[in-house]
Amino acid sequence: MTRRLVNITLDNLDDLPSRCRRCVFWELDPGTGARAAESGDTEFEKEAWVSAALLEWGSCGKILYVDAVAAGYVMFAPPSYSPRSVAFPTSPVSADAVLLMTAHVLPEFAGGGLGRMLIQGVAKDLVRRGVKAVEAFGDLSWEGIGHCVIPADYLLAVGFKTVRPHPRYPRLRLELKSVASWREDVEVALERLLGSMAGDGGLRTPAFTAQRIITPANPN
Repeated sequence: MTRRLVNITLDNLDDLPSRCRRCVFWELDPGTGARAAESGDTEFEKEAWVSAALLEWGSCGKILYVDAVAAGYVMFAPPSYSPRSVAFPTSPVSADAVLLMTAHVLPEFAGGGLGRMLIQGVAKDLVRRGVKAVEAFGDLSWEGIGHCVIPADYLLAVGFKTVRPHPRYPRLRLELKSVASWREDVEVALERLLGSMAGDGGLRTPAFTAQRIITPANPN
């Protein structure tokens, strides 16, 4: 079984689950979203949003494939790209942060570490782009399938910290500098360990590149 994490583009947008492909909860303000739903234009609006984000800002989401199947996805962008974000009681998102809008793993792939892999992919992408942090509105009363807000418990489990409490929708933050430092520390430790093994009685260790270890987790 192979796992492949790729950027969302107009070419692979249709690989999203059909419900998510039509969803514009984050991309439009409530009034515009309701009108788009009534006219049946939500898929067009989703495509237009992704197109604008890609042209103006860059990568705004990732799809995780297991073999050839799209098993999960995540969407993120500066808060100015998400009119819905200002409607939350714990808004606004900090000026130095990108908004993690939503993340979803198909139920049949639950428990396989895909949720954490998605968040780590976002963190790696944004660190390279000079972003300092990711923030998200968590839901403390998450009720399962069909909800577009990420469970707060999941965000806490993958390293987010609460920066503005709320009985239902706390705002949470992940400092990307600490994520990058953690990765570097792990790689340095592995290199030192391999070096000590290679020098122990002439033991030769096969060469390989240290990689991040993915721990099972699932946002849905």
